[in-house]
Amino acid sequence: MNALPGSAPKLTFESVQVRAVSVPFRRPIISKVGEYTHWPFILIDVRTKEGITGRSYLEPYLQKSAKPLASIIEGMAESMKGKVLAPLDAYRDAMQTQHLNGREGMTLIAISGLDMAIWDALAKAAGLPLTVLLGGTTGKLRAYNTNGLWLIPFDRLAREAAELVAEGGFKAIKMRLGRAMLKDDIAAIAEVRRAVGENVQLMCDFNQGLAFGDALRRLHGLDDQGLVWFEEPIVYDNYEGCAQLARELRTPLQIGENIYGPREFYKAVKAGAADLYMPDLMRIGGVTGWMRAAAIAGAAGLPLSSHLYPIVSAQLLRVSESADWLEWSDWAEPILAEPFRATDGFVTVNDKPGSGVEWNEEGVKRFAL
Repeated sequence: MNALPGSAPKLTFESVQVRAVSVPFRRPIISKVGEYTHWPFILIDVRTKEGITGRSYLEPYLQKSAKPLASIIEGMAESMKGKVLAPLDAYRDAMQTQHLNGREGMTLIAISGLDMAIWDALAKAAGLPLTVLLGGTTGKLRAYNTNGLWLIPFDRLAREAAELVAEGGFKAIKMRLGRAMLKDDIAAIAEVRRAVGENVQLMCDFNQGLAFGDALRRLHGLDDQGLVWFEEPIVYDNYEGCAQLARELRTPLQIGENIYGPREFYKAVKAGAADLYMPDLMRIGGVTGWMRAAAIAGAAGLPLSSHLYPIVSAQLLRVSESADWLEWSDWAEPILAEPFRATDGFVTVNDKPGSGVEWNEEGVKRFAL
């Protein structure tokens, strides 16, 4: 573990393996964007001639997205064969090939998956955790539990809230809002508070479920509830509407999980679209895109949290200037070799080389598509 950043031996891209799995939820998603009993993952293994394998995964939401995404990833990998494994070069070259087809959506998602696997391979070759390869240190991060509290019946809210706190000694949990009436949202918050008390912080997510006019009324009506943030109340790319909400509300506005790439991230920041940001590794551009977005957030003094991918996001938050909260979920646990657990509301990035992604092949086989 004495290697210095940048001291990894040269690696050469040889091949890629792409697999898809569908993992059942312990607590199915019931939200404004749909209901899900299973969650798809795309598993990416980048193999090098030197025998190092870099690994990453994507969470494409829809099972039907797995096949076309795998095809895009494999196509991109063809152009990388025989080249030195250099993530910044690979990211640049892949983005340039998309100038005619667009640099968002599935193309950027595919780039993100390859980028994360390449960084993992480099960190393994250096014998360093990814966060150390990037110039940081291992250690703790505060986390909140996002594993439940969807738009479920009221009589389940209190029990589930208590369960979320107990899963890792969490001091913060997230619930979903946007029920039929404002009074229903207020009642749901009260149920959760009754179960966990006033010392547990509550985030809330609307999953883009409100029209702008509804959001104006609803969020002003919830502005005295002491919530940590209002997340994605309206469609993600309405930066002007988000900016108006951010200006008018006392409760901070959180967006970012649906922003594609650091350039679009910059546009959102420039527009004053939110008080807080939470990039998603699949959409922001993997490790490379995250680091560029994190630099923008840091320069602007905007708190940066993560969206999903907790085991990799933790590595990157450790080297992000304005790091705020890690979103913790256990959705990928059945396919990962080691669970990424929380204790007393914190997760810990350890000293193992790489990004932390290794497969539980038994679980992969069990849930294969």
